[in-house]
Amino acid sequence: MDFANEYTLTIDGAAVDTATRIDVVNPATGKAFATAPCAGQAELDRAVDAAKRALPGWKALGWEGRRELLIKAAKAIEPHLDQFTALFVAEQGRPSALAKGEVQMGAWWLKSVARQELPNEIVEDSETRQVVVKHEPIGVVAAIVPWNFPFLLAMWKIAPALLAGNTMVLKPSPYTPLCSLKLAELWRDILPAGVYNVISGDDALGPLMTAHPGFAKISFTGSTATGKRVMEAASRDLKRITLELGGNDAAIVLPDVDVAEVAPKLFFGSFYNTAQVCIATKRMYIHDDIYDAMRDAFHQLAREAVVGDGSQQGVQYGPVQNRAQYDRVRGLIDGAREEGLTLLEGAAVPEGDGYFIPITLVDNPPEDAAVVTEEAFGPVLPLLRFSTIDEVVARANDCDYGLAGAVWSKDIDQAVAVADRIETGTVWINDNFQNGPHIPFAGAKQSGFGVENGLDGLREFTFPKVIFIPKTPG
Repeated sequence: MDFANEYTLTIDGAAVDTATRIDVVNPATGKAFATAPCAGQAELDRAVDAAKRALPGWKALGWEGRRELLIKAAKAIEPHLDQFTALFVAEQGRPSALAKGEVQMGAWWLKSVARQELPNEIVEDSETRQVVVKHEPIGVVAAIVPWNFPFLLAMWKIAPALLAGNTMVLKPSPYTPLCSLKLAELWRDILPAGVYNVISGDDALGPLMTAHPGFAKISFTGSTATGKRVMEAASRDLKRITLELGGNDAAIVLPDVDVAEVAPKLFFGSFYNTAQVCIATKRMYIHDDIYDAMRDAFHQLAREAVVGDGSQQGVQYGPVQNRAQYDRVRGLIDGAREEGLTLLEGAAVPEGDGYFIPITLVDNPPEDAAVVTEEAFGPVLPLLRFSTIDEVVARANDCDYGLAGAVWSKDIDQAVAVADRIETGTVWINDNFQNGPHIPFAGAKQSGFGVENGLDGLREFTFPKVIFIPKTPG
């Protein structure tokens, strides 16, 4: 496959170009290095029509036939790992080793999900009848993928949707469209035409997709504000939806932890991918007894962090991915400084036009400060003191979001008791970011709607069809 600067849509198994194109910017330089097609209503209509035509044949392959092709598609990624990694770094900004890890994880995720199945269930088997529940594909799925994990989060949608017998039109973020376009190109000779279509575009394309009557379901990952608009658009013709939205995830650090041991793990859970992770720690509550020691350990780690162009050796943290997010994070930091809050800044970042921000800690800000109440989605973290369990649980739960959280303690029983009181879809104990294709992932409150991953996530791409079978002829 050619990874040169030639990027096309994939519609009905073929390359499609557009009259207009969008710039793709390398966030480490702030400069455009490629262009991608800018699809509109015409291309969207063509993709949906192709997906509709492909649906009966794809469904007829059955679980085993679809599984075989999806595993083949996953294996096809491996020979192109280095090319996908370089493309990922250029458009997303993450350091090379971590970018390569996401591409590998995406291929593994697809293979793992492809081995799942929802067998028919016999819910009644009496003398007079048998009642069977089948899991039928919903139809054509719209998948809308974000820029922070453009490869893996695409797989979270592709794998279960296609395995269950649906067909798909996927829209990558306009900031990170290239890996998705190249992956679809790679799969043109593997998946039947029309089963998997990829269209890139500007900000106008998403609303066109959510309003399109040809979609039976929308699977969206992004901000809560945009998720609300997706839900509103889907309601007009009762499209099914899965929404994986924002989080303002709290970590609670109890006083019995070994600061030197857990500080690097907490730091990783806060700043991996330059903190552009929906389940990253975004509020860290540290017990009074160890607050000063943990703050100082964190500040030292921030000063030692190597921030720079992800294509360079030794870089640990890349730039913020796009200018709009860069401006938003800078605004939070500048606002905190104007409020007189104490900021602890990490190592210097490269000069120039890249979207680099030093890792920044905010020392015990008030609970109503913007850096506490808003999801930063960038390298700024408030450190907050607490004294009692009841107090910290109440503060952690006083939030519109409920995606994930963490509890850190040597006393596992106590940590579990605290975890049980945290109002989030996922809680880790002495860990972060753990997930898997067999583990359901869902948000509470305004962090989401529906489930991804696991058999619960696979069911999200089906509807139950109940067949009543009499034991004797009528």
